[in-house]
Amino acid sequence: MLPSLKPLLLSGVALAASLIAAAPVAAAELSAAELRALRYYVEQGDRRSAEAEIRRLRGLHPDWTPPVNLEALRSMTEAKAGPGEEENRVWKLIEVGNWTAASGRLAHLRATYPDWEPPAEMVRLIAMGEAQSKFDAAVTSGDAATAIQVARTSPAILRCDRVNNAWQLATMQKKVGDTQGALTTYRGVLGSCGDGSIVVATLEKANEVATDGQLAALADAARQSHPGLRASVEAVETRLMAGRGGATTSAQPRTAAAPAPQTQVQSQPQAPTPAPVAVATPARAVAPSNLPATGDGRVSAVRAAARAGNWTGCLAGSTNPRSVDLLYERAWCAMNRDRSLEALAAFRVASTAPLGAVVQRDARFGMALAFLENQMTEDAARIASVTNLTEKQRIEVETIILDQRGVRAYQKDDYRGAINYLNALEKLNGSIRRDLAILRAYAYLNAGERTVARDEFQRLHDQLATNETRKGLNAAMR
Repeated sequence: MLPSLKPLLLSGVALAASLIAAAPVAAAELSAAELRALRYYVEQGDRRSAEAEIRRLRGLHPDWTPPVNLEALRSMTEAKAGPGEEENRVWKLIEVGNWTAASGRLAHLRATYPDWEPPAEMVRLIAMGEAQSKFDAAVTSGDAATAIQVARTSPAILRCDRVNNAWQLATMQKKVGDTQGALTTYRGVLGSCGDGSIVVATLEKANEVATDGQLAALADAARQSHPGLRASVEAVETRLMAGRGGATTSAQPRTAAAPAPQTQVQSQPQAPTPAPVAVATPARAVAPSNLPATGDGRVSAVRAAARAGNWTGCLAGSTNPRSVDLLYERAWCAMNRDRSLEALAAFRVASTAPLGAVVQRDARFGMALAFLENQMTEDAARIASVTNLTEKQRIEVETIILDQRGVRAYQKDDYRGAINYLNALEKLNGSIRRDLAILRAYAYLNAGERTVARDEFQRLHDQLATNETRKGLNAAMR
């Protein structure tokens, strides 16, 4: 249970009350199965999921009043003939992303308890997770036909909060020569997703397959669907059109040089707690690609060294790994010793080894970080786009990607691109590093937006007056 929610849960489901301004006198009654997911989220202290579940139930049943306390919620969800604790095991499998096991366990419970109705949210999450897993596997292996089929039968994976799936679908459609299908996918994104960075990125991706007329039509569709983004759409359309047929963009002359920003790859993270892996009898050393999943008896000692931050001891104790679980532990230690290419090779092996969904996900997260450490930004983006990262992992990776893309765009004199990337970075994190804020101010200046640039430099100068901000202000006032 989350410490910050413990008092809340002891006093009842107070979070429900905060979502309802005035509850109706006559309240709808929901079945135990419909409320079971809410009970699980509350008992786990997962406030965000509980609030989302209450909103979902209120949307389906406007007359429903959430229970006033946890005891009432328990009494409403006690099943007369249900799986009890067995059901929680399914939720645990969902939490770790083991969709195959979760689906199998759910099928078993349905057969064992024929009168039991599983929570709709459980069924939905498992279906979504299985579809995402199949789609990711198909994209990774280049199996376009399967990826397209999965997207057709499970359109929920193409929602705006999973926009990478739609972009990957379009890539697969292009691979099989279905250009029209790819354009239709891009049009769907532009019509449904109102985030400016998504709209701009989608037009940029569509530019690879669209004719001049088709690109113009997509831009028109974006403007009609999102009038507030008209300026952004017109800017990216102008830039893309100018770059066609070998033409070059009529860029504004560079009026001032920005100081070099600090290249960001965040400090290497501590190795995440890996999923428990049973240790079997040690095997003799073999090539990494042929290693068994488990079996190297040194894994416990190596994990202990990693947890203590003893990267040198971890690497010394894991030479010539005899199992992938040890190779995986070694990868994180190599990352923390600035040996990112060695780590990348190890993560690549672990990402497909039968060590469970959590290890595979974290290994792919490690691959993304290793790519970013070597300024291989687009490789990292591709890995991230086909991996169901945790929210924290995704924010960390996307932060570095936007940082590197913003700096690179500026270095290529693509000032508008730099502004867009750095604005997206600020939106993602709620703030932006000072050196990048200065770089963005110079990007505004070089893009011809002198007033915006002056205001940015003044804001930064008011926060902390330095030679850099003085130079920026002087350049903006010429």
